[in-house]
Amino acid sequence: MVKNALQAQLLKAGLVDNKKAKKLTKQAQHEHRTGQSNEAELKANIEKAQQDKLQKDQNLNQEKQKVLEQKALVASIIQMIKQHRIKEIEGEIAYQFIDNNKIKKIYISQQVYNALVSGSLVIAKDQDSYAYLPKPLADKINQKMEGFILVNNSEKNNETTEEEDPYADYVIPDDLMW
Repeated sequence: MVKNALQAQLLKAGLVDNKKAKKLTKQAQHEHRTGQSNEAELKANIEKAQQDKLQKDQNLNQEKQKVLEQKALVASIIQMIKQHRIKEIEGEIAYQFIDNNKIKKIYISQQVYNALVSGSLVIAKDQDSYAYLPKPLADKINQKMEGFILVNNSEKNNETTEEEDPYADYVIPDDLMW
């Protein structure tokens, strides 16, 4: 049981537990009998504990704020993808790409296929499906957060071949059908 108001306040604030309160009570009784007093030390310990708790709470709030900002960013990117996706894509041409180390196959129209191969369209992850987005929007999304754009052929088209490559004179088309 708590003997004085200070211990009650410490328990209420969560700075000490019942075991620590009993220890402090016994220590106070011993000091009272012997005539010693450590009130200044006790107050310093209480102040230190309060400062530690305040610092811990601030760090926890910062982490929560970062998580909330991350969720808001993901939500805004998903909203951008949903608003600007190209809807008329169905066709009979197969296009394969990699998503999470798995090869995915989709059937698209010739116009969408040509745009994907040339790099003017990209494939983005839209929660449980795929979205086809214009290249400038994909660049904006990548600036905000990476991981949403799965296929971006414009990066491959901008690569330069090395001079020592013996097959540099032979152009390999990207639109080969196997």
